[in-house]
Amino acid sequence: MSEAAPSLLGRLGGWFSPAASAEIAAAEDAALRSDRFRLEREGEWKRLEAIVTRIEKGRLRGISDEDLLALPALYRTAVSSLAVARETSLDAETLEWLEGLTRRAWFIVYGPRAGLGDWLMRFFGGGWGESVRALKQDILIAFALMVAGTIAGWLLVASDPDWYYALMPGGMGDARVPGASRAVLMGTLFGQQDQHGLAVFAAYLFSNNAQVSILAFALGFAFGLPSAMLLIQNTAILGALLWLYHGQGLTLELVGWLSIHGTTELFAIMLAGAAGLHIGRAMAFPGDAAVLDAAAAAGRRSAQVMVGVVLMLIVAGLLEGFGRQLVDNTAGRLIVGGFMLVFWTGYFFVWRGRGQSS
Repeated sequence: MSEAAPSLLGRLGGWFSPAASAEIAAAEDAALRSDRFRLEREGEWKRLEAIVTRIEKGRLRGISDEDLLALPALYRTAVSSLAVARETSLDAETLEWLEGLTRRAWFIVYGPRAGLGDWLMRFFGGGWGESVRALKQDILIAFALMVAGTIAGWLLVASDPDWYYALMPGGMGDARVPGASRAVLMGTLFGQQDQHGLAVFAAYLFSNNAQVSILAFALGFAFGLPSAMLLIQNTAILGALLWLYHGQGLTLELVGWLSIHGTTELFAIMLAGAAGLHIGRAMAFPGDAAVLDAAAAAGRRSAQVMVGVVLMLIVAGLLEGFGRQLVDNTAGRLIVGGFMLVFWTGYFFVWRGRGQSS
């Protein structure tokens, strides 16, 4: 008993010591400040919660104009309160409730205003075409670069046939080589839909063009120079092919073979290159805006174009996979390819869609 009594007395004395009293006073003061903090702002939090709940339930008519105008300010006040509350001793339950309220309010104030269906309707109903038309100058530049690349590829292999092997993919065992006879080249265009060589070459063209499209857009930040080089390099392959088949009088047949998917695929590459050039031009010549602001604005326009480019490449792949098998004559292939070219040109530059001004 003699040893226990001092220990008990020590603990009792510790509870009433100056240090313990100071700790208790500090805890009580913090709790008081926390209560005062909550009471001073709880009215605004409850008001924000009531507005958010009504909007989430679709009861917009029950919200006054005053509440709608106050919504952004109430949200910012709640976020500010949350930042302070995290640094104080606000009880965990209230802190969790406030975090949930600010997340819900964020989606109301800054979240998307339309669902996927509405976005798709706006995209296909004129938004995509409007974004493409905004890149009109860059599209003209991309088109000129592709024409230049085709001519360059033709002239290179015409001056030295060894350039053909440098430009064209190797290791495929393809019969499309300089010196091939007319019959051999004709056989690569017709009646070989089920043969492995043609499938490999078609798969190469699609995968290569898809990579070129993505890279031409993604590398646009380097002032558009890589985008321009990719457009030239890719169409140099086309120029080399045209030279090869032209030598055997099969130019029209090759154009028909390519046109089924090519009018869509090359159009997509041109748009992707234009998107990259658009970003590059915005960074090189930002005007009165800051470079990053100009690049961000150009990036938003170009990104919507690139969403469409991906869809066009999918369409091109379907045309390449099925159209060429179903249509095995030059006239039919030219009709399909010509129709797709007219369709895309009309969709982008003639039809304005709903609510689109000229």
